[in-house]
Amino acid sequence: MPEMKFADVLRRLDAYPRTLDDFSVRTVGGAAVTIMSTSIISLLIFLEFLNYMQPALNEELFVDTTRGHKLRINLDVTLHNLACNYISLDAMDSSGDTHLRVDHDIFKHRLDLKGEPLKETPIKEIVAVSPPNKNVTCGSCYGAEHNATHCCNTCEEVLDAYRLRKWNVQVDKIEQCKGKYKRTDEDAFKEGCRIQGHLEVNRMAGSFHFAPGKSFSIRQFHIHDFQFSNVKLSHTINHLSFGEKIEFAKTHPLDGLRVDVAETKSEMFNYYLKIVPTLYMRQRDGQPIYTNQFSVTRYRKDLTDRERGMPGIFFSYELSPLMVKYAQKHSSFGHFATNCCSIIGGVFTVAGILAVLLNNSWEAIQRKLDVGKLS
Repeated sequence: MPEMKFADVLRRLDAYPRTLDDFSVRTVGGAAVTIMSTSIISLLIFLEFLNYMQPALNEELFVDTTRGHKLRINLDVTLHNLACNYISLDAMDSSGDTHLRVDHDIFKHRLDLKGEPLKETPIKEIVAVSPPNKNVTCGSCYGAEHNATHCCNTCEEVLDAYRLRKWNVQVDKIEQCKGKYKRTDEDAFKEGCRIQGHLEVNRMAGSFHFAPGKSFSIRQFHIHDFQFSNVKLSHTINHLSFGEKIEFAKTHPLDGLRVDVAETKSEMFNYYLKIVPTLYMRQRDGQPIYTNQFSVTRYRKDLTDRERGMPGIFFSYELSPLMVKYAQKHSSFGHFATNCCSIIGGVFTVAGILAVLLNNSWEAIQRKLDVGKLS
């Protein structure tokens, strides 16, 4: 008897009483609702499983306190109407560090005016052999030599020595240039050039630019040695980014941008970039990836109306004091199980309400048919 009483107590705690088969009625509408709800539950659980298998990406914003990282600038720019030999890439930062005619890790590819690559002419190695005559003259560098044995035997050597010294030069007073120095800048507009590579600069505000002619500085003035003022700088920015590339980030707003210039115009192009440092933490190896995202504001100035400026493509950038952190994180199995239970319970509850409404509506219609009110 105590066992029977204990069983009765347990039966009273049953929250899921079973209805006898004699009192249950199965309907076609209930079967349709059951099939539909089961299909919905299966689909939602499958989608939840896919979401569980993929790591979630958490975003966090905080003050950037990192130190010592260099800023890598990845660039791929095509100038459609200016030959490679007449393009200088210069970079400078807010600390005053200046890099003129950057060529390290920068590759220039010659193009024709239609944008097709030109076949490169092989460069022959020239070995200078000293003649047996010891009375070989050493051309003067006019005070610009960097050591006692430095000779300037050609006009170009004198000009390069003056550029390295950041001095101004008067060509008509240079003996090596008299009757020999002839500018051939007309050849600059017979080809195009594609410039690819990367720069490593200090992690601070700065700028870099593409401009025609060889660059040098005289008394803190930045000058390009190019005689033509009307320079057509039609260009395409194939790619520009800062730091390593991450899969999900598509914040390269200048990629694929083409800018065409009218034949009679000489313009100065300015791109003002706001760089946001970004830290990406991968879950598979936990290694941090330091990269950057940026926004851009464009401005172009027409120099044909005596506006001050130099023809060129100028990029100025500054870094935000805030850093964005992206971290991959997998959801827990408990979270997945809870969501599955919510899906099953919610869909069955709604399906039960829908089945009751359909059954009551059908019974009401049947009663009215029986009494002839719908005939």
